Amino acid sequence: MQDIRAIIIDDEENNRESLRHLIKTYTPHVEIIAFCGSAQAAREAISEHNPNLLFLDIKMPQESGFELLDSLESINFEVIFTTAYDEYGVRAVKASALDYLLKPIEVTELIQAVQKAKVIIDQKLSNTRMQHLIQNMKDSNHNKTIALSLSDRIEFVEIKSIIRCEADNNYTTFYLKNNLKYIVSKTLKEFDELLIPSGFLRVHQSHLINLSEVKSFIKSDGGYILMRDDSQVAISRQRRESVLKILTKI
Repeated sequence: MQDIRAIIIDDEENNRESLRHLIKTYTPHVEIIAFCGSAQAAREAISEHNPNLLFLDIKMPQESGFELLDSLESINFEVIFTTAYDEYGVRAVKASALDYLLKPIEVTELIQAVQKAKVIIDQKLSNTRMQHLIQNMKDSNHNKTIALSLSDRIEFVEIKSIIRCEADNNYTTFYLKNNLKYIVSKTLKEFDELLIPSGFLRVHQSHLINLSEVKSFIKSDGGYILMRDDSQVAISRQRRESVLKILTKI
């Protein structure tokens, strides 16, 4: 599970400590990386620690939570406002806050707010990984080779010549250009980490494809990928959404 890296910002020390205790007790996957008692201290902590979540008090001396956010050049984290005043709720929502918690903070509301944050933060992480994958595909060395241990020899194959790989229990079949096919007595998982940085994508438990060899996505029959050699590759239901996002960005 990806930890949420959070900063608590509140001018009242007892409020900071109370929230820290609740978070540690009921949402242990949230790591508190800094405590701040003012907007100025928060600006420095945000710059230093790069959090992905703020627990931000609204009414503070000198600068409010809203003014803190207004002063930042960029916001690449989620915000859960904390306030003792219900009147701020509507404004907090309009400020595009993920959620707001009314003091004294209820445990169930804290847990629900953190769960919402986790979904969004995980999605951002997934999108970042997707962008890295696409960039790796574009920047990959097309002359790179992979060694395939066959029954009678070791075959050195250019990665760019691989169209797709298909699992069959403890064996993996490599389908190459020019109708070549090699069967290797290793699981597909063992080739996953080797090939994904070079523009390959796991679209199914049994299928790993070369994104450069995708011909089209067919929407009928539940959806499948048509490769340039006219082979059809199924997409698992669990991976369908993420696969489609990647295919649309090729």
